Amino acid sequence: MRTLSVLYCIIILVSCAFFTMPIVLHASDNTTKTELHEQDKLIVSHHRIAAKGKRLNYTTTAGWLILKNDGGQPRAKIFFIAYEKKEEHKQQRSITFAFNGGPGSSSVWLHMGALGPRRVKLYPDGTAPPPPAVVSDNDHTWLSFTDLVFVDPVGTGYSRGVDDKKEREFFDFKQDIASVGDFIRLWLTRFERWQSPVYLAGESYGTTRAVGLIDYLHRQHGIVLSGIILISPVLDFTTISFSPSNELPYLLYLPTYAAAAWHHKQAHHDTSLAQVLSRVEQWAVTDYVTILARGRALEERERQTTALHISAFAGLTPDYVIKNNLRIMPGRFRKELLRKQGVVIGRMDARITMPDTDTAAETATADPSLERLVGIFAGAVNGYIRNELRFDDDLPYTYLNYEANKAWNWQSGIGMQQGYISLSQDLADAMHLHNHLRVFVAAGYYDLATPYFAARYTIDHLPLEESRRRAIELHCYPGGHMMYTDPLLLQQLTADVEEFYRRK
Repeated sequence: MRTLSVLYCIIILVSCAFFTMPIVLHASDNTTKTELHEQDKLIVSHHRIAAKGKRLNYTTTAGWLILKNDGGQPRAKIFFIAYEKKEEHKQQRSITFAFNGGPGSSSVWLHMGALGPRRVKLYPDGTAPPPPAVVSDNDHTWLSFTDLVFVDPVGTGYSRGVDDKKEREFFDFKQDIASVGDFIRLWLTRFERWQSPVYLAGESYGTTRAVGLIDYLHRQHGIVLSGIILISPVLDFTTISFSPSNELPYLLYLPTYAAAAWHHKQAHHDTSLAQVLSRVEQWAVTDYVTILARGRALEERERQTTALHISAFAGLTPDYVIKNNLRIMPGRFRKELLRKQGVVIGRMDARITMPDTDTAAETATADPSLERLVGIFAGAVNGYIRNELRFDDDLPYTYLNYEANKAWNWQSGIGMQQGYISLSQDLADAMHLHNHLRVFVAAGYYDLATPYFAARYTIDHLPLEESRRRAIELHCYPGGHMMYTDPLLLQQLTADVEEFYRRK
């Protein structure tokens, strides 16, 4: 599983503008909290922005809460940034806990790219401008319809274990869920929000965490969720884990290959994207799946015909498809699609390209769609926390913890039956147990990390009765893993999610 953990170093986001007026109150001004929780560090400030032409007044709390063991000894400090809209009846307003994935990612991507009231400014096409980073008001912040708490799991942001050895214990499938779940319970208690409807919003591996939290929060703390938002999800790792004994990812990635080839005018450029995807999806689940299942028993004539189909869909030569035994890995596809032009395409967003400086290699390594965003997001969050929220600390804000990703213990989440982490049954059981629970799923057509067709496949295979199946919404957008880097897609995503909340 070490290879698997490296595979999922993901996570994600983008821009907008008006004015912010902070009024800073340090936690020391609140003597009750300081005396009772002297190890916590909380900085409170008051702001207002204009969102969609309306004034939005809110309170921000940035800081950490101390997680303790049963004996009252500190285990870790969890850093968060919370936004609460100023209203008379705060208890009736929903609260959404948001986090990214990785594993090993802070919440910076969802926070500063899509959901928060302030957002890093990008170019209109979602790419990063030159430094320094500029933060502006987010016209499409989710704060207009739900309060927000952005959570940095242990080892990310300013969240840390009591020491290096103890911190590594949190780099574990089950321990990660438990620590985030315990933090949510503690936050609801400290900020007196137990009567508020509670939602979770996760991205990438954060969707895995979110589904795992449904049962943990209910069983351990009696917290029942109203809904979950899954952005670029991965709930069943058989859908994205390439191995000699698992053919499934090859057919689930094929529609994304077709989308990338269409975008770069390598195939079907005279047809609409919707038509291309409909055709390749149908072929993948009717013909390609049986072809893959036959393995070496496939006759040569059928092998040649299959190569022609894949070539037509994915924009690769039939010879290359044959060379790869009709099974194209995403790293190779990213390298091969535009090889003649001397560029590679992105993993998080297949529309983004960069010059290929290692033309002899078979597999792409660098990801321009993520790595070009890292510096601008890191600069934005560091400046924002210190300058606008007035939270000062000499610790580095760890936006991505690569060591946590490499050290991640996947074994604690793997059932003996399947050999891969899968929370499909967990989600189905939760939806049958809590017949009010609703699920919003967002996926991008150009996402080569967690492809949209894998999300659809997972949803279609959930063991749900029909009435509960209708409680899941799948929205696919013409974007990448972080579809919200595109301002128009962010606007659409926010509108769709707001409608999801309104139907509670």
